[in-house]
Amino acid sequence: MKFHGVLFFPVTPFTADGSLDEERLAQHIESGVAAGAGGVFVACGTGEFHALSADEIERATRVAVTTTAGRVPVLAAAGGPPPVARDQAARVERAGADGILLLPPYLVSAPQQGLVRYVREVTAATGLPVVFYQRGTARLTEDTAAEIAALPGVVGLKDGIGDIERMHRVVRAVRAVPGTEDFQFFNGLPTAEMTAPAYQGIGVELYSSAVFAFAPEIALAFHRALAEDDEALVSRLLDEFYGPLVALRDEVPGYAVSLVKAGVTLRGLDVGGVRAPLLDPAPEHIARLSELIDRGLEVVGA
Repeated sequence: MKFHGVLFFPVTPFTADGSLDEERLAQHIESGVAAGAGGVFVACGTGEFHALSADEIERATRVAVTTTAGRVPVLAAAGGPPPVARDQAARVERAGADGILLLPPYLVSAPQQGLVRYVREVTAATGLPVVFYQRGTARLTEDTAAEIAALPGVVGLKDGIGDIERMHRVVRAVRAVPGTEDFQFFNGLPTAEMTAPAYQGIGVELYSSAVFAFAPEIALAFHRALAEDDEALVSRLLDEFYGPLVALRDEVPGYAVSLVKAGVTLRGLDVGGVRAPLLDPAPEHIARLSELIDRGLEVVGA
């Protein structure tokens, strides 16, 4: 399972009564795949994994698998308490996913060997390939990362911490392990385009693009510019779109998800609001987001 291009993390649409809207999820995913997504990561961070039931994760995964129809790989999330993560992994596999994005244990600081144990126990419950997402309290040393990378079924590591020096050591340690030539690294920071050039410098080419969910034209243009060393366009997009977007995102906790969902609705597909504990963006913030989208589209000539 190899990824190329922009990775799509769809939002999870909800109906007016707050239930999962499978029809609009299918529309959202279809539009992303048609736009050129290199992979679909459903019911993950941008998809409000933290607020979904196990049944909803399974249903959302099934929608993604049916909609993509084998055109691109589909991964879905599992995580939290080990029994819950194992159940989620089994459900995702049953729904036909191609792999799992494994989130960290729930609100606990663990020793390094405890993190290895966690990954080992969850991966043992599924035959699907697993990408481990280090973030929060799950901070791997380079030795631990190399040990996890060598576990059967683990095919990738996604970084949500942002310590470039630490991640560089992790990449080098994993690459020194025989048989990890196809192991993949992902930049999983919010609004990952802001740090994509830096991660590219340490050998991490793949990144999750929340912007792709609501402005694929901008996300694809940035990705092409980065690949083609078009420093002028990369800089302009960082200065005129991504930088201001990050500034807006940082004004309210949870906006890394809430603004994305609002952006999808602004672009024509009403996907509803976010679930607690997140809040929907204030009207003035939605207005600023709309202006930023227009500016980004203008920069890329869309």
